[in-house]
Amino acid sequence: MNLRSPSPYWLLRHGIIRSYPSLDKDIRADVAIMGGGISGALVAWQLQQAGLTTVVFDRRHTATGSTAASTALLQYEIDTPLHKLCGMVGEKNATRSYLLCRDAIHRLKEICDQLEEPGVFRYRPSFQYASFQSHVKDLEKEFSLRQQAGIELQWLDSSDVKRLFGFDKPAGLLSREGAEADAYRITHAIFKKFIAIGGRVYDNTAITHIRHETRGVELKTNENFRVKARHLVIACGYESEQYLPFTVQQLHSTFALASEPFRTADFWHRNALIWETATPYLYMRTTTDNRIIVGGKDSPFTNPARRDRALNTKVKALEASFASLFPDLNMKTDFKWVGNFASTKDGLPYIGSVRQRPHTSFALGFGGNGITFSVLAADMIRDKLTGVKNKDEAIFSFDR
Repeated sequence: MNLRSPSPYWLLRHGIIRSYPSLDKDIRADVAIMGGGISGALVAWQLQQAGLTTVVFDRRHTATGSTAASTALLQYEIDTPLHKLCGMVGEKNATRSYLLCRDAIHRLKEICDQLEEPGVFRYRPSFQYASFQSHVKDLEKEFSLRQQAGIELQWLDSSDVKRLFGFDKPAGLLSREGAEADAYRITHAIFKKFIAIGGRVYDNTAITHIRHETRGVELKTNENFRVKARHLVIACGYESEQYLPFTVQQLHSTFALASEPFRTADFWHRNALIWETATPYLYMRTTTDNRIIVGGKDSPFTNPARRDRALNTKVKALEASFASLFPDLNMKTDFKWVGNFASTKDGLPYIGSVRQRPHTSFALGFGGNGITFSVLAADMIRDKLTGVKNKDEAIFSFDR
């Protein structure tokens, strides 16, 4: 599947940071991972550190699929509001999901601190505003439930929104705990550390056949090399559906732009992540080189050609939406791109196994929280393969 249009900002800014060889012989490992994006990297890093020999395969150049297109807003807020999620999975699991995502932001910060790669992670507040007056009542429910869960946040009325952000909206929630990241650089930095402790990464190596055996799996590549592993992790993102016996995702396209650099580094209150209550929602963040990234205007995924043809029209709509909020910021688009993403029935990821795929785990961080979900998947899969019971695994299981 073509996961994105050409010219995502991160890929053009950084180029091919690091290349990896294609597989040229038969090999063995404790764990084989399909998918060399940020999900696969996080899982690989945890497993190799836990003493499991791990090998990663990507059919493209590593991290050039969805990871290169990610706008990488890191939020504990799941696409499904907490008050709605409670009705879907129960208050206990819904609240726990939000708290796990909050903790995953700090967990990723700990990982990034080990990478010695400056500028790939910055804490930011997260501000969600009510798009319309009719949304305020639900936002009040959200505020109350999050407070009860122990999440630190602040209610903003219309005058607060105007004072802090400069635009007119009826209300909003300002959360202290959020962050922005450079997922593309993080992925390559993790793989650098991973290889240094014995891990292996292979680019341009497609897995064409999977055979489930009594004691593990045997993989066959596009060049007919074989990989024997005790366990397989599928972390192919939105391409993983083909390996499941049932449908768990609905594909969409999301559109994004990156502005030309500004001379100033301060745009609004603490350069918070900004998003709204409308569906689909507009979202924005800043970058280390003083750009503004704006995304949204999502639409159902049809095919890559139609998706890419819509890019110019969607970007004009993003520009207009941004200008309506910040008319005094003369933003000029420098990069524009579109990428695929998947939603699930409840907005939660799928992490774990299905009986039809023995010796196999899935790390499917769908939705707007893909990176934080991937942090959770890495810890849960590591626990499973090292014999540690993870009390939260049922929340994200396939049979929930």
